[in-house]
Amino acid sequence: MPSPTTTPTDVPAPSVGRVIAATRVIKAYVSLTKPRIIELLLITTLPTMVLAAEGWPGAWLMTATLIGGTLSAGSANAFNSYLDRDIDAVMKRTQGRPLVTGAVSARAGITFAWILAAISTAWFWWLVGSPLATVLSVVAILLYTVGYTMLLKRRTSQNIVWGGAAGCMPVLIGWAAVRESLSWTPVVLFLIIFLWTPPHYWPLALKFRKDYEHAEVPMLPVVATPVKVAKEMIAYATAMVVVSLALVPLASMSWIYAVLALGFGVWFVGGCVALYKRTMDGSKLRSMRLFRDSIMYLSVVFGAILVDPFWPESLAVWQG
Repeated sequence: MPSPTTTPTDVPAPSVGRVIAATRVIKAYVSLTKPRIIELLLITTLPTMVLAAEGWPGAWLMTATLIGGTLSAGSANAFNSYLDRDIDAVMKRTQGRPLVTGAVSARAGITFAWILAAISTAWFWWLVGSPLATVLSVVAILLYTVGYTMLLKRRTSQNIVWGGAAGCMPVLIGWAAVRESLSWTPVVLFLIIFLWTPPHYWPLALKFRKDYEHAEVPMLPVVATPVKVAKEMIAYATAMVVVSLALVPLASMSWIYAVLALGFGVWFVGGCVALYKRTMDGSKLRSMRLFRDSIMYLSVVFGAILVDPFWPESLAVWQG
């Protein structure tokens, strides 16, 4: 009996196994970009653009800048994943990363990082249309890849302080995308994040101190006592609150922003003080709670910046 004629509709669909495998590969490459870090960067970029535009900067400019920032930050994080794969392999917290498990090869990882860098640069130049934002995007990648990962991370206990400058670049990029210039206002926004970074990251480093010690990464919590770390966190957090309030007269911010910045700033400093007290009496540090609180603080302050241009001018603390 002759076999039935095969038609295009008879071609078997891709197997479930192949779909699952492809999904895993995609997830592995996305993981190289460290999406959770990118989320924090975007939290600061959009409010900065709104403040620079004194209102909505336009749907296209906003979308294009956020996409470009995602690509740029993803590139920097992929370079970091490639360069730190030896450290990641010996730290329990990072042993599941793609370049450690082999889900992505080292060659594929570095190629992916370069491709993202090229695309993000072209994106800012052609689609965002801002030469200054393009330059700042490249500088951000270099700061994180060369400045932090290659030069500072393995050499100094202040690595996250100065290396954290790369994480402050999105506010400069966002401002430049809107105005094609910089001023004191984005510099103050830069400093808020710069001073926020140590009391944000050191609680995490306290939690995983043994991991960093095993990997021979001289984070401050590895080379200093918890008491000293907590003292420095208080100092940075206090300076951060002062700088956040400097934005009030500089950018004619509202009473609402001033109250939120001061209130949540005092709350965050209080968390640092509480951590210091626990280091003194030998109690359980609970540092991850402060780590999460730091994210809450940054979200609230930049959320207040986001809505501030839409409040009536009569609410401005300094009017002129």
